Amino acid sequence: MLSRKTSDAGIFLWMVYQTMHKMNLDAAAIFASVHLPDQPPDKFVRRDNATQQRFWRAAEHFSQDQDIGLHVGSHVPPFRGQVIEYLFLSSPTFGEGLQRTIRYQALLTDALSFKLEYHDNEIAIISGLNHPVRHYLECAIGILLTFFKYISEDAFTPSEIWLPYDEGAKLDEYKKIWGCNVRLGQTEGCIFFDAKLLDHHSPAYEPELLKIHEHHAASQLELLHKHQLIDEIEKILASGFLESSEFDQNIVARRLNRSARSLRADLQLLNTTYEKVIAQYRERLARRLLSQTQESIDQIVYLTGFSEPSAFSRAFKRWTGETPTAYRLRKQQ
Repeated sequence: MLSRKTSDAGIFLWMVYQTMHKMNLDAAAIFASVHLPDQPPDKFVRRDNATQQRFWRAAEHFSQDQDIGLHVGSHVPPFRGQVIEYLFLSSPTFGEGLQRTIRYQALLTDALSFKLEYHDNEIAIISGLNHPVRHYLECAIGILLTFFKYISEDAFTPSEIWLPYDEGAKLDEYKKIWGCNVRLGQTEGCIFFDAKLLDHHSPAYEPELLKIHEHHAASQLELLHKHQLIDEIEKILASGFLESSEFDQNIVARRLNRSARSLRADLQLLNTTYEKVIAQYRERLARRLLSQTQESIDQIVYLTGFSEPSAFSRAFKRWTGETPTAYRLRKQQ
């Protein structure tokens, strides 16, 4: 299991949805497994990576394809219109574009950690391709290979790919899809390719545009890091702060090794406040406890940090338009 909360850019799930439809897969049933409707997901909304296990398990079940991630990934078109594409195109070489992609990789996903390594100065290696869900990883590798081929004007060709698990598709199937030999049971996932490709010139190289794109990427990355601040606050709340009723902003700020003033400023950049973060977390927790557990109302009042049942009931009705009891009956009937 992933030990930290990770997420992916919304563009990937959007592309997977479109691809599954074109492959005549039951996208409605597959997306329902992660509580998403049968419609293109919002490409601008990042998605929690923790749902990948359920998503790809459902994809394998409904498609009856034990190599579904490999096959979907091979059909996903090159992702376009993203800042990573612009960084690549405006960089002088493929290698510099790749280095910038690695620097800003969290904009795509922070569930993987790419690194660029070398072997005997002849072979370049993209390492760090590790993920507990095989289908997710193989789909991601397919997306990367297609993008690299597009961005290098078809010059990119992998020479070998390593996968960090012992059981996968048949080796002939990998070779047919990815065009190279694949080794299973390796210490980490890697893509090997000719290091000469790193010097491949980009015909769209433009120094002034590169500065603009790099500034934009840096701004997006800073904003992403600030969004992760909300996750950090929620982890503190989940560690017993709500039950103790000691969730004063100053206390939480100290736990984050920052001042209350800087915490307020960073949350303001996200168009939210500490009070809103608290309220949204309490609401989600209350909804989950009422719909998925048999905890008593008094216990839920305690777990959500309210001083008394009447205060909890007023807040819950403000959030949902229902009393806690009515909500539980409707959800658990």
